Amino acid sequence: MSDTNTRPGRRQAIHHGYFITVLLITINIIIYLAEEMCGGSTVNSIALTFGASFTPLIMQGQWWRLFTSMFVHFGISHIANNMLSLFILGRIVEQYYGHLRFLILYLLSGLGGNVLTMILELGSGKYALSAGASGAIFGIMAAFVIFAIKPETRRIFPLKNVLAGIFFSILPGFISSGISLSAHIGGFVTGFVMVLLMELL
Repeated sequence: MSDTNTRPGRRQAIHHGYFITVLLITINIIIYLAEEMCGGSTVNSIALTFGASFTPLIMQGQWWRLFTSMFVHFGISHIANNMLSLFILGRIVEQYYGHLRFLILYLLSGLGGNVLTMILELGSGKYALSAGASGAIFGIMAAFVIFAIKPETRRIFPLKNVLAGIFFSILPGFISSGISLSAHIGGFVTGFVMVLLMELL
């Protein structure tokens, strides 16, 4: 533990793998399969039953939807894309920051994205059913901006490559009305703030 660029415990976390990432992927897949068995993940009523986010219901007291919607998906392509991204990005961030900090980063980023979506919908008066892990994944993605800046990791994660990856990841949200851009932005901003705090603590 003599490496001055590594805080105590970080190297140990790397050696212990990324079981939280695998656990989150497993939970998402199990819930998706349950949705399919109960009538189909693309059916709105099924998505609501499993905890999808819908602002009018949240304002009626169903605040838990801000959390449960992170584990609900619409269709095979939705969950496949999100779980592939979670595996690619999550295992790196988890090994770097450790299991507990990674889990907190994931959950708070997802909540941040859902809260921003709710606030914007309340302001516009336009409501849509929403779900998915993308807000949490964008929070994880924010960690790579820090990796691209820190001297000990920036050679592995060049800033231009990181920024290009973020740009192409968030671009579909500006093009497709079926993608929650607010959840992506909210998740990314929340994640960036959380990573900054983790670097300071």
